[in-house]
Amino acid sequence: MVDFQKLLIWQKAHVLTLDIYKITRKYPKEELFGLTSQMRKSSSSQPSNIAEGSARQSKADFNRFLIIALGSNAELLYQLILSKDLEYISIEVFIELTEKTKELGKMIFSYSNKMMN
Repeated sequence: MVDFQKLLIWQKAHVLTLDIYKITRKYPKEELFGLTSQMRKSSSSQPSNIAEGSARQSKADFNRFLIIALGSNAELLYQLILSKDLEYISIEVFIELTEKTKELGKMIFSYSNKMMN
């Protein structure tokens, strides 16, 4: 078992989740059960799956949860695009969060590859 809180990928995923919660507070109230909820779920799914996978008994099991986290990462990328296009976030916020999300995705992918080699 790996202490997930010591993993850089978990730490970055947690910070990204906090960022998403902060920005979605400003979304229109009619989005509370729509885009706001989806973005919070896809962002929090990433550190949650890293944490859950780290408690698994095999590298293959942990890797499966990392792959799920990658899917949530891609989902969040789309939701950021949608948020920008709906003008819920500024282009500056979009660029910042997109860069963080892509960086995290690359890190999860890299960690997954190292684990399976």
